[in-house]
Amino acid sequence: MNAIRLAAALPLLAILSVPAFASADDASDVRKANEAVALFKKTDPSLGKFFEKSVGWAVFPSVAKGAIGIGGAGGSGILFENGKAIGTTSLGQVTIGLALGGQEYAEIIFFENALALTNFKGGNFALAAQVSAVAAASGAAATAKYQQGVAVFTVAIGGLMYEASVGGQKFGFTPFGAKKK
Repeated sequence: MNAIRLAAALPLLAILSVPAFASADDASDVRKANEAVALFKKTDPSLGKFFEKSVGWAVFPSVAKGAIGIGGAGGSGILFENGKAIGTTSLGQVTIGLALGGQEYAEIIFFENALALTNFKGGNFALAAQVSAVAAASGAAATAKYQQGVAVFTVAIGGLMYEASVGGQKFGFTPFGAKKK
C-alpha cells in the first residue's frame, strides 16, 4: 500500500520540484498572464470593478495542485501594479487533510490597498485559511468583497480533485531586472 501511495505521489513531487519560474523570457510570461486576465474577464465580466479599484493584482496563469492525503500546489505568475507588469511571483502551498486527486487552475489576487500590495512584494504575505477564493463565473464577482485587503478568484482549467483540507498559500516576488532566487 505504501508503494502505491509513493508511486501516486511522484507526479506531485515532480511538479513541486520544478523551479517556480523556469522561463527566462519575462515577455512571454507577461503575455501568458495577460491571456489569463482575458480568460477571467470573459468568464466573469463583473471582475471589472476589481481591475478598476485595486492598486495591483497577481496573476497565476497555471497552478498545479495534487494530493493523496498530504498535498501541494505550485505556480508562477506576474505581479501588476497600477495596471503595469512589475515582476515575477511564485506560489507554493502545502495541505494536510482529506484530499485526493489533481487539478490545474488559474488564480488572480487583487490587492485593495498599498499596504496589502507592499506586504506581498516584501514577502510578508500568505493567504490564511480565513481567506477564501471565489470560483469565477458569470456575475460571481458582483457580490464578492475584499477579505483582509485581498480578493481571490480562480478558474478551473482541468483535473478532478476531492478535498477537505487545511493549508495556506505562500508567495514570493522578484522585480523585473533583479536576479531571480
